[in-house]
Amino acid sequence: MGKVIVAFSGGVDSALVLKAAVDALGKERVLAVTADSESYPREELQAALNFTQKIGLNGRHQIIKTDELSNPEYAANSFSRCFFCKDELYTQLKRIAEQRGIKNILDGCNLSDQGDFRPGREAAKKHNIRSPLIEAGLNKEEIREISKMLGLKVWDKPALACLSSRIPYGEKVTKQKLSQIEEAEAYLRSLGFRQVRVRHHENIARIELEPGEISRFLDEQVREKVYKRFKEIGYLYVTLDLEGYRSGSLNEVLEKKK
Repeated sequence: MGKVIVAFSGGVDSALVLKAAVDALGKERVLAVTADSESYPREELQAALNFTQKIGLNGRHQIIKTDELSNPEYAANSFSRCFFCKDELYTQLKRIAEQRGIKNILDGCNLSDQGDFRPGREAAKKHNIRSPLIEAGLNKEEIREISKMLGLKVWDKPALACLSSRIPYGEKVTKQKLSQIEEAEAYLRSLGFRQVRVRHHENIARIELEPGEISRFLDEQVREKVYKRFKEIGYLYVTLDLEGYRSGSLNEVLEKKK
């Protein structure tokens, strides 16, 4: 590919793409670009910076600001929300690529992503973004296995989607809601819960945890800490989803519409 830009979120998928690109092409031919916005947690931004420093990409990791909330079509939170987010990101990445004479922009999409509703993939097609993990025929389990073999500490990092994905379709995305969600999820992680989602239903927080962690959550002291903190954050009611964490649970409404 010569020179590449890697759309780097800090997750295990884009981390493996970035590591592979550096190994194949050398550091000077790889540029990692991370989009920073209200829908991207501060913890994740720091983790992304730590990763690129760890693999020696100092000076080859660019943080760009994206402002998807200023797009009314994104803020309206329709089923196509992700398209508008990715469209802005890839538009900016193409501009950087043209300035630097780079032909290929890469993302971390893999085979396991293709089973869910992902309008962001349409934006990738529009901008001719390449997905090396799909081209190599790799699924999530294989990506984690390879990342572990390569010694990447993110190999078992929990999956993380943008904060806007916690807000049901049709309910407006705002900075205040995103801030509440980020603060609530950070608090749950501070208590030792790894895979968490706080689905934002206006004044109700619906917490999703891995099924194996639900019993610990129901400990009286833990439960009391959580509902007190969540009420400080601004939620009136705090609920636990008994089905547990599942990726894209807010897309379940799409199945019911079919």
